[in-house]
Amino acid sequence: MSGVRFFQAITVTILILSLTTTVNSCPPSDRAALLAFKAALHEPYLGIFNSWTGADCCHNWYGVSCDKESRRVADINLRGESEDPIFQKKHRTGYMTGYISPSICKLTRLSSFTVADWKGISGEIPRCISSLPFLRIIDLIGNRISGNIPTDIGRLQRLTVFNIADNVISGNIPPSLTNLRSLMHLDIRNNRISGPLPNDFGRLPMLSRALLS
Repeated sequence: MSGVRFFQAITVTILILSLTTTVNSCPPSDRAALLAFKAALHEPYLGIFNSWTGADCCHNWYGVSCDKESRRVADINLRGESEDPIFQKKHRTGYMTGYISPSICKLTRLSSFTVADWKGISGEIPRCISSLPFLRIIDLIGNRISGNIPTDIGRLQRLTVFNIADNVISGNIPPSLTNLRSLMHLDIRNNRISGPLPNDFGRLPMLSRALLS
């Protein structure tokens, strides 16, 4: 009888550990979205995506941070100019090509999205980025991103930083940008943006820094 109880106890322990591992890992949907994002990019020199392996994208995936409670991906922070040891070891700045995959829009708890100073990333800002309700930071400075600013960017009511400087973005500043009531920092310098500022641009209540040309 004691042997049966011991076997049952071991079985329960294994089940608990299995459930704990599942709960503490990032959701498979977030992992799949990150891998699709990675697949659209090519980084040949530093190997920054080498750590993007295993089931748990919240654990030691370079540039990825997760919310401690929900275990959902909250931050993507990939900078091509950094003092991180991975850059110092190679004695170079970063270079990356490809485009930003719309798969990031499946990361519905994303709070900050930084893919900056990689010099070769092209394509457009995914239109669906405006559907991410928790997004506070968009920093895409120093790439080759083209196209227009998403027309419904104003849906991002929590957005505080919007930095798209040093790209080749064209078109007008969309009128919806004036709906960004939390926006504090706007940098759209060194692009091909034209046309007048939207009406009510000067009434953005939190805007403290606007770099426009």
